[in-house]
Amino acid sequence: MGEPADGYSFIRKLRADGGRMPAIALTAYAGQEDAQRAFVAGFQKHVTKPVDSARLSVVANLGGRSL
Repeated sequence: MGEPADGYSFIRKLRADGGRMPAIALTAYAGQEDAQRAFVAGFQKHVTKPVDSARLSVVANLGGRSL
């Protein structure tokens, strides 16, 4: 088979294969159902675009660092 078609497919495959790396869904889809879809797929965080600099701390925190 080919590569996964999108980030949701990719993270589901990664998790199914035992992958544990932190992952953030960065998307323009901002609804509650969109966030739920991201969490169910295997993302730890759901961040919507456009991203302001204060929200970038989410990336650092997930990686175990602070800004």
